[in-house]
Amino acid sequence: MKLTFCPLFSGSSGNCTLVGADGELILIDAGLSGRQIVAALQSVGVLPEALSGIVVTHEHSDHVKGVGILSRKYRLPVYANEPTWNAMARQVGEIAPFNRRFFETGEDFYIGSLAIHPFAIPHDAADPVGFRVYYGARSVATATDMGHLKKTVLQDLAGTDVLLLESNHDPEMLRNNPHYTAALKARILGNRGHLSNEACGRGLCELYGTGVRHFVLGHLSGENNPPELAMKTAVDFAVDAGVVPDREVFIDMAWRDHVGKRYDIE
Repeated sequence: MKLTFCPLFSGSSGNCTLVGADGELILIDAGLSGRQIVAALQSVGVLPEALSGIVVTHEHSDHVKGVGILSRKYRLPVYANEPTWNAMARQVGEIAPFNRRFFETGEDFYIGSLAIHPFAIPHDAADPVGFRVYYGARSVATATDMGHLKKTVLQDLAGTDVLLLESNHDPEMLRNNPHYTAALKARILGNRGHLSNEACGRGLCELYGTGVRHFVLGHLSGENNPPELAMKTAVDFAVDAGVVPDREVFIDMAWRDHVGKRYDIE
């Protein structure tokens, strides 16, 4: 059986990733409208009625915008830790009590045959997490919305088969952006903000050393990070570390406005 991983959307405008195996299909976050997410699912041959649930990283709107409508329309369970439930309550609206599921950060939980490990990340939210999803000996993970890559996060991601890793912004583009306030720039650049291209590149090299071979760059800023620049930075870091792209390491892109590559891991 295969473990499937497909970023439907990833960026500052909305995030949603499809993961599944053995008849179980889940969404990691649902940060766009219900209509957009349903259309993206249908484009990869998945009906929303086939989903087993939504797991939520944190309460920011680009991660929960579609959670409420999808849960209500398709009777989907929603999984989040208690601080996130409290913080996102007004945004997601009423969720049926039988579809309100709770997990503890750092403690594994199960949705059918999928084992899900929620790990703490440094971000300015109530109790933000990344997720690593296991199916047998295989695993995939999402690690975005992080001000820096903590050692504990690197440990949680070690050896992942496919990893969606944040490459949010180019620091100079961000600093020179006339549309962003000083406070917003400080937030993004801060210790609980978002990973820069350079921080992503350094993390990529460290994680390569743990056995990670497939990286997907995600959560790119629409204003502060052209995809070409994010990719070039990651590739340059790999080359400088003596790792050959497309032979020893594989680096793909998750897109803000359309479905990314689907991975089927045997």
